[in-house]
Amino acid sequence: MKLKGITDVFFDLDHTLWDFDKNSALAFKKIFELNNVEISTDDFLSHYVPINLKYWRLYREEKIEKNALRFARLNETFKAIEFEANDDLVYKLSHDYLTHLATFNYLFENTFEILDYLSQNYNLHIITNGFDEVQYKKMSHSKIDHYFKTITNSEIAGVKKPNPVIFNFALKLANTNAGKSVMIGDSYEADILGAKNIGMDVVFFDVNNKTVGNNIRQIDNLIQLKKYL
Repeated sequence: MKLKGITDVFFDLDHTLWDFDKNSALAFKKIFELNNVEISTDDFLSHYVPINLKYWRLYREEKIEKNALRFARLNETFKAIEFEANDDLVYKLSHDYLTHLATFNYLFENTFEILDYLSQNYNLHIITNGFDEVQYKKMSHSKIDHYFKTITNSEIAGVKKPNPVIFNFALKLANTNAGKSVMIGDSYEADILGAKNIGMDVVFFDVNNKTVGNNIRQIDNLIQLKKYL
């Protein structure tokens, strides 16, 4: 059923439009080669992915600072795979990772198609917890930045999703209100519950079709947004 009265569509970026996992794997492969780190990227990532999620949760909950997150997620992963990496190497790899991450620009299937479709009738926006300096590069290099009227990130808002402050900040920046807006994202806690709690409509996106229940609209391919918008 089509959503009624919607004028503004807000997207998360990582894991929703921009294929973070694929791009991140390619970035790690590149920086390991550049720094002569001889480890299996697949083995590294099998440990890094859950560790990274853990630290992002701490970051979202204001329990860890950005620089600490960047160091700790790599340092803990190297310890988990029993690879000796001194602090200088960890800091170097952390820096190189962010430098090269946005040079890989895989998007989820039908990203351009759905943005073309939606931009004809709606104002499009981004709300992201990602780092300010990296998120703009991701959008620019992947050639999707021109679709969006506003981009709100946690650093300019001062708080992170699901804090209602960042959603209200984004709504004010977009000159709209919750009743006319819908949030699309992959994080049930940060995107879906965060947006619902201030009165926005929501659509949960998960390529693996993970069911969240509670009568939440959900899709596993972006083109399915045509059912609702």
